[in-house]
Amino acid sequence: MTFLRHYLLAVQFFTRVPVTGRLADWVGYSPAMLRASAAHFPGVGWLVGAVVALSSHGLLQVLAQTAMTPLVVAVLGTVISVLLTGAFHEDGLADVADGLGGSLQRERSLEIMKDSRVGAFGALALVLIVLAKVSLLALVGTLDPAALVWGLFAAHVVSRGLPLLIIRALPHVGDAAGSKSKPLADQISVGSLAVASIWVGLAFVLMVWVGQGGNLLVPAAAGALAALWMWRWFRRRLQGFTGDCLGATQQVCEVAFYFGLVLVVGADA
Repeated sequence: MTFLRHYLLAVQFFTRVPVTGRLADWVGYSPAMLRASAAHFPGVGWLVGAVVALSSHGLLQVLAQTAMTPLVVAVLGTVISVLLTGAFHEDGLADVADGLGGSLQRERSLEIMKDSRVGAFGALALVLIVLAKVSLLALVGTLDPAALVWGLFAAHVVSRGLPLLIIRALPHVGDAAGSKSKPLADQISVGSLAVASIWVGLAFVLMVWVGQGGNLLVPAAAGALAALWMWRWFRRRLQGFTGDCLGATQQVCEVAFYFGLVLVVGADA
């Protein structure tokens, strides 16, 4: 029951899936519970990824098969993912782009990141990240529709596991009093990382079982390299991370995963 409560709290915090009423009362909330729910971030990816992948598969079946079909599916799949998450991670990406693009001074960057308004750097980051997702997914779908479906699922799981390494490796430098992510950032235990690894590992097992295991290693490695790059960037510019940094990392790792998938599928085509 504790496992389920922590998982549902993660779903409540990171998606728009309704966990309300009596169910929310049963789940409960405390900073310690929110901290423990970090172990289930990749589990949230299972939920989001499964919905997006199944929706994309359905669209591929019902839409007329033309050269434009993969592009339409990629756009609609991206829309579904945004509706499920409320653009939670995209918002973090925009804030990070504004903060680190708007000033070279650490304190000023952190101040800009707390501003809810979206500036030029943030707007450009959102446009470019959506274009990158849609174009890469459309290319994968053109080469291998099955890889598009399973790649969507795996990308959402893996990209939500990698930001946990940043929580482990860097200190939280956001507004401790006002940051929603502060309980998550106090510390992430080895046990929580182990649970998160199990979520990711189960996704790998599923991919192997459906015959897509060969399409996973290179994309996962690309996502890991993207996470390493984000870690170095945050360490150099901020000497730590904020909640927005975690959202930005998820987005960048997701796109890196799709890029790696294009390389694998393209090599097999």
